Amino acid sequence: MHFSLDAVTTTALALLLLALGAGLKRRLKWLEHFCVPTPVVGGFGFALLAWLLRDLGLVTFELDTAMQSPLMIAFFTTVGLGGSLALLKKGGKALGVYLVACWLLALMQNGVGIGMASLLGLDPLIGLMAGATSLEGGFGAAAAFGPEAEALGVQGATTAAIASATFGMIIGGVIGAPIARWIIDRRQIPVVAEDVHDLEKLTAEERPTVASIDGRVLLRVLAIIVPIMVLGLWFKASLATHLGIILPSYVGAMFVAILLRNLNDRFHWVSMPDNALASVGDVALGVFLTMAMMNLKIWQLQEMGGSLLLILLVQTLAIVVLGVFVLFRLLGRNYDAAVLTAGFIGHGLGATPNAVANMSAVCEHYRVVSHKAFIIVPLCGAVLIDIVAIPAITWCLNAFA
Repeated sequence: MHFSLDAVTTTALALLLLALGAGLKRRLKWLEHFCVPTPVVGGFGFALLAWLLRDLGLVTFELDTAMQSPLMIAFFTTVGLGGSLALLKKGGKALGVYLVACWLLALMQNGVGIGMASLLGLDPLIGLMAGATSLEGGFGAAAAFGPEAEALGVQGATTAAIASATFGMIIGGVIGAPIARWIIDRRQIPVVAEDVHDLEKLTAEERPTVASIDGRVLLRVLAIIVPIMVLGLWFKASLATHLGIILPSYVGAMFVAILLRNLNDRFHWVSMPDNALASVGDVALGVFLTMAMMNLKIWQLQEMGGSLLLILLVQTLAIVVLGVFVLFRLLGRNYDAAVLTAGFIGHGLGATPNAVANMSAVCEHYRVVSHKAFIIVPLCGAVLIDIVAIPAITWCLNAFA
C-alpha cells in the first residue's frame, strides 16, 4: 500500500507529530532531561515507523514537503529580526572564534574521512563523501558532490554521501543538546546569557520588548515577517543574477531582517514584540524540522558498509572532542559557549536547522535564551563556512581523483 500525501496533508501531519513530541516530552522526563529537541521526538519517530512499515512490505509514504522551505525562511526571518546589534556588540569576538572553528572542522572532517578510508582500504573519495561533503555540507552538498565523485570513477559515491548525510542529520539532532546540558551541569555554569546579564544596564534599544500576544499583535508580526521573506528572496535572486553570488534561500531573508531590525531600533518605525517574534519562530522551526526529520529515508543507512559506519563514528567522536574541549573553552566557558557548542555539533554533523533545534532545546530547558548564539550559528553555518569548506572539498576531489 502506498500513501502519497499532498503539501497540506504533510504539513498537517507535521503539526500533529510536533504536538505529539511536545506531549511526550512532558510525560517522559528522560526526554526533557537529555534536552531532546521536540521536532526530533515526533519527526524521527515517524521516520522510524515509515522505515519499519516499508521493510515489512506493508506501507510506503511519499511526502510533499513544499511548505518546508517557506517555514524555514520564516524562522530565519524571525532570527534576523531578533538580531539587534546593540545586544550583540558586547560579544562580537565569539563570531570570529566560532567561524574559525567551523573552518577547521571542515578541514578536519575531510582529513579524517580520507585518512580513515585509506586505512580501511576504501577509495579516498568515499572518505571525502563521509567528511565535510555530507556532514558540514548536508544533503545539498552530498547531492552535488556525490555525482561528481562518481564521474571520476568512484562507484557508490552518491549513495555513501546521502547515507552519511542521513546519519549526520540524525546524530547531530540527537546528541548536541544533551552534550551542552552535560557541560552546563557538570561544570555548574551559571545559567545566564552574556548579552542580557544585567538588564538594568541595558539601553532602551537593548531591552527585549514584550507584549500580550493576541490576534492584533500576531497580525502585525506576520505583516512584518512575510514581506521580509519576499524581500529576502528578491535580494538572493539579485545577488545570483548580477554578482553570481549564490546564497541559501533563507540567508537573504535573515540579512534583510537584521538590517530592518537595526534601522527600526534607530528610527522606531514599528513595534516588534520579541516574545511574539519568538513564538512565530518557534512554531515555524518546529514544523519545518519535524517535516525534515519525518522525511528522512533511514533505510539508506542499511546500504552503508561497516567501514563507512566506522568512519562516521570517528567523525562523531572528533567533533564532540573539538566542541567540548576546544571550542567551549575558547568561547569563554560560559552559558553562551555551551549553547554555541550544541549548535556547532548540530550543524557540524547535520544542518543549520539541526543546530538551531539543539540550541532551542537547551534554552528551553534552562529558560534562558542566548541571543548571541542564535545569530552567530545561522550566519556561520549557512554562509561563511563555505568560504573554506567548498574550496577544500573541491581541492580534495581533484587531488585524490
